[in-house]
Amino acid sequence: MDLANAVEATPGVSRAPRIMMEGVGSRVIRGPDWKWGKQDGGEGHVGTVRNFESSDEVVVVWDNGTAANYRCSGQYDLRVHDSAPTGVKHDGTMCDTCRQQPIFGIRWKCAECGNYDLCSICYHGDKHQLRHRFYRISTPGSERVYLEARRKSKKIALRGIFPGARVVRGVDWQWEDQDGGNGRRGKVQEIQDWSAASPRSGAYIVWDNGSKNLYRVGFEGMADLKVVNDAKGYNVYRDHLPCLGEQSVGRTGPPGLKIGDQVSVELELEIVQSLQHGHGGWTDGMFECLSNVGSVVGIDEDHDIVVAYSSGNKWTLNPAVLTKVATPTNTASFNETPQQQFAVGDVVQICSDMERVKMLQRGHGDWADGMAATLGKIGHVLQIYNDNDLKVDVCSTTWTYNPLAVTKVASKDGTMHGTTSGERLSALLKKLFETHISGDINEELVKSAANGDAQKCEEVLKKSSIAGAGIGPDVNGVFSGHTALQAASQNGHLEVITVLLQFYADVEIEDKDGDRSVHHAAFGDEPAVVQLLAHAGADLNARNKRRQTALHIGVNKGHIGVVKMLLDLGCHPSLQVCLYLINQINYEFVKPILNVVPLKYAKQWLNSN
Repeated sequence: MDLANAVEATPGVSRAPRIMMEGVGSRVIRGPDWKWGKQDGGEGHVGTVRNFESSDEVVVVWDNGTAANYRCSGQYDLRVHDSAPTGVKHDGTMCDTCRQQPIFGIRWKCAECGNYDLCSICYHGDKHQLRHRFYRISTPGSERVYLEARRKSKKIALRGIFPGARVVRGVDWQWEDQDGGNGRRGKVQEIQDWSAASPRSGAYIVWDNGSKNLYRVGFEGMADLKVVNDAKGYNVYRDHLPCLGEQSVGRTGPPGLKIGDQVSVELELEIVQSLQHGHGGWTDGMFECLSNVGSVVGIDEDHDIVVAYSSGNKWTLNPAVLTKVATPTNTASFNETPQQQFAVGDVVQICSDMERVKMLQRGHGDWADGMAATLGKIGHVLQIYNDNDLKVDVCSTTWTYNPLAVTKVASKDGTMHGTTSGERLSALLKKLFETHISGDINEELVKSAANGDAQKCEEVLKKSSIAGAGIGPDVNGVFSGHTALQAASQNGHLEVITVLLQFYADVEIEDKDGDRSVHHAAFGDEPAVVQLLAHAGADLNARNKRRQTALHIGVNKGHIGVVKMLLDLGCHPSLQVCLYLINQINYEFVKPILNVVPLKYAKQWLNSN
C-alpha cells in the first residue's frame, strides 16, 4: 500500500482514542502474528508508527520506505522495541547502569533486587545479572509484565537507520535541497535526540555534498529519511518486547483501590514489616497506620499506595497490607471531594491550591512546574483515560489531571453545572473570561503584529498593563505557534518590533521548530530586522532544532541582504555555510554571496578537501 492511501483516514472508521495515539513515533519490528512477507525488509528491520487508523489498525513507515497498515488488536503484527521517541518517561526513576534520569521508553525493573532499574539500551545490552528476572513496565502505571531470565532468551539484531547506513530523503522530507537534491545520498553518523522530550528520534546525517544536519526518525511519527543500504543496530531480546496495542497504556492502580478510598491495616506488625520490604520500608513513625483509618491520596508507578492520616503524615504502603473501609456514600473521603462525573467537552476549572494539586497529581500524571500557570484557570476536557484521569486543554496547553484536582463548571451541552436554570455555555463563558485570561486577546496581539499595526499592538499592551491582575495578553504570549515578535520579524514590521521591545518582548523565545525571532527575520529576508534584533541582544548564532543558524537560512533561501547583514554583525560563517555556497549549481546566484563571505573561509574549506 502506498503512503498516501495508508495515511488517509478511512470514511466511517472512527479515529483511534488518544490513548493509542500516544504510540505515534514508536520504533517497531515485526510481531508474533506477522504474515506480510518482507514488506519490512526482513526479521529485525525497523519502522516508525506514523498514525492509528483505528484502535485496531496502525500505519507504519518502514525504514526502507514501505508504508502499510497493520493489526494491533486481537492479532499483533508489531512489537515495540523503543518508545522513547514518543516521549514516554518514568518520572522519579534512573537507570542504575548508565544513570539516565528519568528513564525514557520502556522501563525494565529487576524482580530480584530492591529498586534496581534499567533503560532499554542497558537491558538489551546485557547489563546486570542475566540470571535475574525482570518486570517490563511499558508506561508509568501500566501493568508490570514478569519476564523470563535473559540468559534463556533469543536475541536478534535490529537493522535499519543506524550509524553507517546510507540514506536518501524520505516521505516527510521538508528541508529543500540540504541533501544536494532528490536522490542524493548521505551517511548516518549517529542517532540523536530531536528534542529533549523525544529521545532517539533523529539521525545526524553527513550528505555526499558535505552538508550535515539532524533529521526526524520517529519524532511525531515523521520519517525524513529512507534507507538504501541499511546498517546493523543493537541486539534485542525479541520475545521480551511488548506487542503494539496488546497492553493498555492507561495508568491503573491496584484492583479495588482508588484515590479517596478509606483504608486500614488489619495485619500483625511482623507481617506488615515483612511486606513493606521493597515497598517503601518501615519506620517507627508508621505505627499510626496500625490503629487509624487513612485516605488514599496517591498511587505511584509501582502500584504502591500513598495513604494520608489525620496527623498530616503520608506513608507509602504495599497494597497487600491494606483493607478498604466501607464509608457512607454521602460522606467525602478524608481531605478529598466527592468524585464528579465528567464527559469530553466539559468546561472545568483547575484547583487554585498548588500544594493540594501537587499531592493529588501523584500517580496521576504527576506535577510539572509549567502547571502552575493553570491553577484556577478554565479549560475543557479533551479526553478521559481508563483510570478516569482527565486530559484538559487549559492556557493553550494540555495537561493530565487527577479528576479531584478540577471542578466541572459546565457540561458539554452548555448547561452550567449545579444549576437547573438552563443557563447556556455562552453566558457562562462571558462571566468566566471577565476574570480569566482570554486567548482572543493574545490572538489580537499576534495578528496585529503580523499585519504591521503598531498602534493596535501598543493599545492592547497598554490595556494589559493598566488591567494589572493578569488580564490581557502576555507580550510573549503565543497564538498559532508564534509570538508577536516572531510574526513581526518575519514580515519586517520595524515599528511593531520597536513597540514590542519597549514592553520587554523576549528575543530568544523559540517556536516548535526551535526558530527564534532572528530565524524568522532570515526566513522573511528582512536585514533591517536582523540589525534591530542584534541591537536588542539577540544571539545571531543560535541554532534551531534542525541545527540551522539564521545565516544557514539566509544562504539556503538566497537572501543576500540578510547574509551580508549577519556577516557584518559578526555572525560566524561556518564551514558548512561555505561548503553550501561553493557547491551551488547556479553560479550567478553564488557569486554575489561569495563577495560577502570572507574568502579565507572558502579557501579553508578547499584546502581541507
